[in-house]
Amino acid sequence: MNPPPPPAERRTVAVIDVGSNTIKLLVARWTPEGIERLHARTVEARLGAGLGRDRPRLAPDRLTRGTDAVRTLAAEARAHGAQATAVVATSAVRDAENAPEFAAAVTSSTGLRLRILSGTDEARLIGRGLRCDPALAAATDLALFDLGGGSLEALEFRGAEVRCALSLPLGCVRLTERFLVDPALPLPDSARAEIARHATLVATEAGLARDAFRGLPVAATGGTISTARAMAAAAAGTSLEDSSPEMPVALLRELLERVGPLTLVERQTLPGLSAARADVFPAALATLLAMADLTGCSAFRHSWYSLRHGVAAELFEGCGP
Repeated sequence: MNPPPPPAERRTVAVIDVGSNTIKLLVARWTPEGIERLHARTVEARLGAGLGRDRPRLAPDRLTRGTDAVRTLAAEARAHGAQATAVVATSAVRDAENAPEFAAAVTSSTGLRLRILSGTDEARLIGRGLRCDPALAAATDLALFDLGGGSLEALEFRGAEVRCALSLPLGCVRLTERFLVDPALPLPDSARAEIARHATLVATEAGLARDAFRGLPVAATGGTISTARAMAAAAAGTSLEDSSPEMPVALLRELLERVGPLTLVERQTLPGLSAARADVFPAALATLLAMADLTGCSAFRHSWYSLRHGVAAELFEGCGP
């Protein structure tokens, strides 16, 4: 049975996701078949710079850049017919000492309230968004990793029940700052091993059991897996849209072996890898591979459906699981 339609004033909604690496906009329309994307845009902001410190703060230039980006995307949402707009923030803002200052600046600039998600809420909404993916509608038991700049969310679904929902401080910006002396240099083998050990320790101490996802289909969302798919598509000479969403762990290992020995300048020339993400991409791959080794999964299925779709589902008041 399809969910009932939302009120007429919320047939088209927008979600602005203020992340550690990027600030993203989704404008979506409710249909009886699910969430239909009307417009999307990503702004590179890197609010998460400094997440590796003990007491992170949003630097004044990052705060201004973030506020300006939210204002621009809010205007863009209205231009595309959004009747309701939600602005949510994740790890970079959640962990910053001056988060209230940023929230106040967003409200003053746009009139919109910034909702700073807890790690638990972020994981829950990512899971809800994934369940809006038509390609995964038939998968009752599955797992999910969502790797961002500040945090890594790990979820396990058994039927309609969420068995595991963890938000871990393992984002790629955070770990790059912590373990790499100079991200412009090639990734040292020692740093790669340290990232893997740290990620495994943090995940197991949080309750992620070894071999927990072995035999389960494992979805992956976020910029790291999107970039890996884009690079694989470029190498195969096909478009991103026509490429396979299945990303074998072996392929990701090969990709890390390819990008790890390169300098930042060399990485920035690789097809499919955005220049803005090239500095954190090696640490991101090392983290995702550590999770594959820990949980026993052999492949990730990339999905575009994530946090923004989960928030949109909430705005639609009944659309989605």
